Amino acid sequence: MRGEELEPRTGAGDRLHARTAPPKIYYLHPLLVGPVPNWRPHLERAAGLGFTHIDIAPPFQPDGSGNVFLADDFEKPHPLLGASGSADGAVADISAACRELGLALLIDIVLDRVALGGAMARSAPRWFREHVTATNTLDPRRARHEVDAADANFEDPAAGPQLIAWWIDRLVRLAQAGAEGFRLLGLDRVPAPALATIVRAVRTEVEACRFLGWTPGIPRARIASLRSLGLDHVFASTPWWDGRAAWLVEEHEALRHVAPAIGVAEAPFAERLASRAGPSGSIAQIYRRALRTAAATGNGILVPMGFEFASRIAMDAGKSAPEDLSQAAAEPELDLSDDIKSANALIDKLAALNMTGETRQLTGPASSVTALLKADAADVRGAEHGVVVLINTDDRRPRPIPASLDPLDSEAGTALGHPQRLDGGVEHAPLAPGEVRIVSVERTQPVGDKSPRNGRALTEATKAPRVVIDRVDPHVEGGPFAVKRVIGQSVTVEADVFTDGHDLLGAELLWRAADEKDWKCCPLTPVGNDRWRGTFTPTRIGRHLFTVEAWRDDFGTLCRDIELKAKAGVDVALELVEARQHLESVLAQTVPCNTTAIRNVLSVLAAGDPAASVEALISPQTRAAVAASEPRAFATRHAPLALDVERPQAEFASWYELFPRSETDDVARHGTFADVIARLPDIRAMGFDVLYFPPIHPIGRTNRKGRNNSLTPGPDDHGSPYAIGGDEGGHDAIHPELGTLDDFRRLIAAAR
Repeated sequence: MRGEELEPRTGAGDRLHARTAPPKIYYLHPLLVGPVPNWRPHLERAAGLGFTHIDIAPPFQPDGSGNVFLADDFEKPHPLLGASGSADGAVADISAACRELGLALLIDIVLDRVALGGAMARSAPRWFREHVTATNTLDPRRARHEVDAADANFEDPAAGPQLIAWWIDRLVRLAQAGAEGFRLLGLDRVPAPALATIVRAVRTEVEACRFLGWTPGIPRARIASLRSLGLDHVFASTPWWDGRAAWLVEEHEALRHVAPAIGVAEAPFAERLASRAGPSGSIAQIYRRALRTAAATGNGILVPMGFEFASRIAMDAGKSAPEDLSQAAAEPELDLSDDIKSANALIDKLAALNMTGETRQLTGPASSVTALLKADAADVRGAEHGVVVLINTDDRRPRPIPASLDPLDSEAGTALGHPQRLDGGVEHAPLAPGEVRIVSVERTQPVGDKSPRNGRALTEATKAPRVVIDRVDPHVEGGPFAVKRVIGQSVTVEADVFTDGHDLLGAELLWRAADEKDWKCCPLTPVGNDRWRGTFTPTRIGRHLFTVEAWRDDFGTLCRDIELKAKAGVDVALELVEARQHLESVLAQTVPCNTTAIRNVLSVLAAGDPAASVEALISPQTRAAVAASEPRAFATRHAPLALDVERPQAEFASWYELFPRSETDDVARHGTFADVIARLPDIRAMGFDVLYFPPIHPIGRTNRKGRNNSLTPGPDDHGSPYAIGGDEGGHDAIHPELGTLDDFRRLIAAAR
């Protein structure tokens, strides 16, 4: 039976604009307020708190248990509403009361089930089937399906289209009665094509009708199927979030491809926040954090009635009574009116910033302060602006900000900085217990290239070598110091050698003694990943130089390409002509020892046998002859590196240290170099090959020390040999009691 037809309450243009604005929803449970004439104070309170929408539980006649989410008859109003006419008439009265206060009406619609044995189920028994137990009863976000429910049979080929048509007609009439839109429940139990058909058909009749999908608890895979429905908004699982875990951001990213997600301060019909607060937790901070988190992370907000009083009595689908709310209002544990006004104002500020793009979490779950980035672009890399939501999950202690805000840490994925608090405070101040802070950021300007554009850079680039030689080893970091080796040791040299394109390269190792003019050379061998290696062995002690030269191997590249094509069965006649021309040009400048090898290859090419020609070209003898004769294209040589070749003793030796002045057979006589010469056979017999002296220069007399480091030396004390410098000279003199410079030379000769 169709209810009475009512005119739309607003113009289509106004309603389309309302659909795009983030809704600020006050959830009103009819059982808590009673007959419609009693609703005025509650609606005034909602309007005064800054809400734009009133969402009511289903206002239809319920089943025998009174459960408002199990409708018995969709044409009759709930008896507690005190309406004597149709459900559409009651909706019109409620909508009119809301409209007087600037509020829009939303109605909860349960699509997937009705009361078992009710008027709806009896009138069309094929449309419904006996309820199937839910498979996921542990998820706290999912409603418990009552055993008195009859499930909608959308999958039935005959009943499904009829049920869809009935829902379209019913929702159109409710919208024409004054409903701004609908909060759809049971989305995971209704096929997506059926939902899309309902939404599209209702909008054909009532263009600006708003559809909000209740998505908490819906599996992630199912959420993806909702993208094509045309929903205006969905709902985030904010009430079940601990403020740290990454899953809320993951849910936001999944939901934003369906519709903007509304934050939920407290879930209707779930356990109240006040009841969940532990004995050590501050109820005020818990409520304010939940409220600000929902406002800051969502595109709109939903707050259930009673939240403003911190009511501890949970809504019940069939047993709630006006006394539950009046008791909480009469003795409020908290008055959150100003906080709710502030949260609704924050929704408007964030809407003006258009932060509907990608969301990223900048902190890990172990952090006491969570940092979330909301961007104004679908991909954060294209964002020009963003807001950082900082949430102190500690309700007892202040906490510092754990992430950089200027610029944002690399987890942000883009260059954003210049932070400014939306409330005008200090951005970097520690967060108070339970505080939720919103900081706006903007893209930082990249460093501009101020180099003059006079074409010089292009000219220099064309002069740069095409072949690159880099990371030559061995070499000594930090300065122009020589590499060290001892005579007889080989020197293994490695270098990165590469160029643009896919051409082959040639490289060789060059070395010579510092007093020689001509370089010796040997080829470098590629060892993978552009790394080349070669070895040489110096034959003389002293300074050497070594370097690496590389070039583009044109003939080698040509032979490689011919071989690959021949193996693949490709005709290489044209390439063989190119190879012949290349060899003829090389022959004109070939050294005599290589002319025979190149002429032999040209003879094979002239015979016209492709297989023999390929084999002759790729032979090692041919490659070696051409490499020794052809010009090296784009040849590049690395700067020479120094190598010092030392005696074997530079690597390892046995040192014997003695004080020459102690080498005496008379304590009254100072030892001399001659005495040391006499000791040399004994030292050598012990296996030592290096004799090590302390300083042998004249010793100063000022502050001279005596025996055993005494500070009062006697006239015969010789002092410390490390106190160099006296009347006899300094570092360029020999202590006279040790001998002369000629005596020292005789000691050196004897040691050798």
